[in-house]
Amino acid sequence: MRHLSFPLLLISLGAGALAVAGFAPFNFWPLPVLSLAVLFGLLARTASRRAGFLIGLVWGWGFFIAGVSWVFVSLSVYGGMATWLAALATFLFCTVLALFPAAVGALQARWRISPALRLLLLMPLAWGATEWVRGWLFTGFPWLVLGYSQVPASPLAGYAPLVGVYGVSYLVALIAALLAWSVTTRGQLAQRAWAVVAIVALGVGGQVLRGIDWTTPDGAPTTVALLQGNIPQDMKWQPEAARATLETYARMATASPAQLIVLPETALPLFENDLPDAYRAGLTSIGRQNGGDVLTGLPTGSLAGTYYNSVISLGAAPSQRYHKGHLVPFGEYIPLKAVWGWVIEVLHIPLSDFARGAVDQRPLAIGGQRVAANICYEDAFGEEIIRQLPEASVLVNVSNLAWFGDSFAPWQHAQMSQMRALETGRMMLRATNTGVTAIIDAKGRMLASLPPFTTGSLSGEIQGYAGSTPYARWGNAPVLTLWGVLGAGLLLAGFRRRP
Repeated sequence: MRHLSFPLLLISLGAGALAVAGFAPFNFWPLPVLSLAVLFGLLARTASRRAGFLIGLVWGWGFFIAGVSWVFVSLSVYGGMATWLAALATFLFCTVLALFPAAVGALQARWRISPALRLLLLMPLAWGATEWVRGWLFTGFPWLVLGYSQVPASPLAGYAPLVGVYGVSYLVALIAALLAWSVTTRGQLAQRAWAVVAIVALGVGGQVLRGIDWTTPDGAPTTVALLQGNIPQDMKWQPEAARATLETYARMATASPAQLIVLPETALPLFENDLPDAYRAGLTSIGRQNGGDVLTGLPTGSLAGTYYNSVISLGAAPSQRYHKGHLVPFGEYIPLKAVWGWVIEVLHIPLSDFARGAVDQRPLAIGGQRVAANICYEDAFGEEIIRQLPEASVLVNVSNLAWFGDSFAPWQHAQMSQMRALETGRMMLRATNTGVTAIIDAKGRMLASLPPFTTGSLSGEIQGYAGSTPYARWGNAPVLTLWGVLGAGLLLAGFRRRP
């Protein structure tokens, strides 16, 4: 601890905050690499677990407070929570997330291994493993996993179809470690040269991989229209606003000749059973006239029993549906109601007790495509998306991110969709209430989008794809296996060095 100073902590805090600019909407993808190199360089200066924990915690504070402070908007503006309580809850949430880089700092100081092994093997391994744990612990919160920052422009994006977002994140950490090693190595030009060679090799390899087509076009293209209603969140569930919302989407759907028309999550603010027969028949007629289908989000079931956050199709094909399976804790359901039931009284969130959809739901055969539907932040979980592959020919995400206002959240979420497109070799359609509504190609590039907080219809053409990327076949298994082998080797090296 004697080597730990306030200026070092400020550097760590600033580096963490700077990394956020590597993600959408800024997309300065080298910054997360440089930021992590600073963190690793600071950690390499200390063998104290306490100092390492504190350096990682402060970096995490800078990173998550700058990157996910939109949680405050959700809690305060739309959740009705008192400002001071929302601020406290947001800080505590960011602190919990900051414990993961703090764990990296503490873990790397525990092993009695050479400085080179600690920096080049242990730190990247610990970073990748803790991000993976963050992606599933307590149902998971994989927001701002560093691999997302590399989509779509970085050479490292080329590795996504092979190893997924966590593999890309590990490569970010490995390059950061190589940079830190080259700077902290004094008077050893050969080691610096090897570090540069390794970094260049990883970049060139990724660039070559970007040119590989892992999947092939399948069938005829489909015309699509993605409807963005821009319904204010504070009006969305008001009974007096329901009619205007229905009319907005009916008018936009009627004006489109597309084979596949997609409405956002809970676009229709009524239970399916309460939807007027004439309205349902009208959407069905639109789909049939266009030779395709309308896919819309709405709650299904009943408040008196079980209800789901769903999408249903209406049109030429028999009506099909998908129920959201990965629900948001405290937003769509309350875990451990006996303990946390009081949260319902604090947060004024309608329909906060959804049931989970089945794990093995299959693609929807609509609009000339086999659609792997996913709702809201389900597309943050790559291994869940690939459950519908290789059957699915296209991915469709419907979301309502009005909860987060004019913040980074919609752009960060869209970047996750871009990663899912890359991982699967499939185009991704995003239909959202307030943005970012977009068409994403199979290389993760955003082909077209609507301006946020506008009402409009995004029209285009999509191509279905067949086949599987390596990631779609094996998921995270190869990366986890590699980490297991490296971890076992580091454990063995640590035991051998013990007195």
